[in-house]
Amino acid sequence: MNKKHNWILGMLLVLLLMVMPSVGHAAQQAHINLNGKELSMPSNVDIVSMKGSVMIPLRVVVEQLGYKVSWAGPSQTATISQGSNVVALTAGSTTAIVNGKQFDLEAAPIIQHGTTLVPLRFLGENTGATVKWDNSSKTVFLTMKQSQPDSSGDKGSSTDKGNSSGSNQSGNTGSPSSNSGAGSGDQGNTTPAPSAMINAMSFSDNRLTVTVDGTVKPKYSSLTNPDRIVVDLPKTGLSDAFLGGQTMSVGQVGKLDVTGYPQVAGVRYSLFNSSPSTVRIVLDLTQAQKYKVITDTKGLVMVELNATTDTTNTPGGTVPSGSGDTTTPGTDPSSNGAGNTDNGSTPITPTPGSGPGQNGKKVVVIDPGHGGTDPGAISLNKRNEKDFTLAVALKVQALLQQDPNIDFVLTRSDDTYPTLPDRVKLANNLHADVFVSIHGNSTTSKVSPSGTEIYYTRQQSLDFAKVIHDHVVQALGLPDRGIHAKSLHVTRETTMPAVLIEAGYLSNAGDEALMYTDEFQQKLAQAVVDAIKQYLNVQ
Repeated sequence: MNKKHNWILGMLLVLLLMVMPSVGHAAQQAHINLNGKELSMPSNVDIVSMKGSVMIPLRVVVEQLGYKVSWAGPSQTATISQGSNVVALTAGSTTAIVNGKQFDLEAAPIIQHGTTLVPLRFLGENTGATVKWDNSSKTVFLTMKQSQPDSSGDKGSSTDKGNSSGSNQSGNTGSPSSNSGAGSGDQGNTTPAPSAMINAMSFSDNRLTVTVDGTVKPKYSSLTNPDRIVVDLPKTGLSDAFLGGQTMSVGQVGKLDVTGYPQVAGVRYSLFNSSPSTVRIVLDLTQAQKYKVITDTKGLVMVELNATTDTTNTPGGTVPSGSGDTTTPGTDPSSNGAGNTDNGSTPITPTPGSGPGQNGKKVVVIDPGHGGTDPGAISLNKRNEKDFTLAVALKVQALLQQDPNIDFVLTRSDDTYPTLPDRVKLANNLHADVFVSIHGNSTTSKVSPSGTEIYYTRQQSLDFAKVIHDHVVQALGLPDRGIHAKSLHVTRETTMPAVLIEAGYLSNAGDEALMYTDEFQQKLAQAVVDAIKQYLNVQ
């Protein structure tokens, strides 16, 4: 492996460690085999399984690649270095130091006993290795690609064009790390990396919204018996952020919870194929629906139901018979012939000039804070902030559905975790009129305060913050803790008026008792909707 590629590995550690939750597991004695060589495992280091993902000690592998890993106990800092390149990660800190420069992490890294644990899949996705986990022998098999001479003079690996630029390919779920064909030598080296990665998915306002990095050309069709809409996203993978650090192999099915839409029985997604990586999304319907698929070049794919344009019989849009969709709702959409995605399916030209905000409607983005692997604050009675924020957002959704003059999108509609940049990207790409992020507050003080706080960052958001403040404080009846300017990612990076609501303190017994009641959540939802309509002058 060449030096440039090795350094990419180090840089990607920063991205990887931001999504690592606490490890709850039973340790198991295991082995690591690198290019046919058994690596020596320290007696106090084990491979562990966490929520179905095999975690391996980084030190054992990277030292074989020429890195040095040191652990400073007093400062709780892991330093990974090779020559003049240095990455420093501190337990409990959301800031990484890379060659003397600060990089923000969305979550603090977890380092145990001076050893950093990383998912096995990470090595396959970001080093071009083929990987295999043999559960019977408790052995990890890693086959690293060897550098090949390039007649052009480029010292990088000629077989690794996808990573030679140094860009992050961390979501390559089409890599051999999915265990499809793992252990077959260099077979995985010819598999192209996905050109787009799914980072978030939500269903709101009768619309499935998928946030991606990269450009995609969906292939889609409606099928009957039972009624469903099938959307294939070629050359697309599922990012680590979307999967929450879990592994999805070909044939596995994930589900998106859909609430409040009786015509939609559910949404399923799968890694339909790994070569090339293809994601299939199936909307199971209770009856046939008119729909249209909307895509742009900025990272959004939408399936809009009850659309004025019926794409059911669009020429070239049909997913071919035997292409992998099953006929039974809730079963694996990847069974029945994975690999035939391109067999007769012609890419569809994206639908222009459509989507949220058409016909003069205002566009609102509602952001339930945290979610998925990020529980947010933990209340006095061990309840998660993410559950409170989603419950309120779904109540806001139910109210906004009743207004024909407002289009809205939820950044998440179930227990998943869109990253902060993805939440911002969604709002900005939709050219939303307002953005509202819902949260619950907390403090480690011995005596917790009580009350409601409203936050904003940019001056253009102050008027909206004032309107939100007046409605929310009056509706909830908790102490008024004011409006505050603070540099928060979702209120700083969005381009429209944006506010963040801290409805109450989960660390306060009185606030917490109220916040998890339907009555309190409904009052908050109604206040948010009333404030939005007042600010946007929507009757």
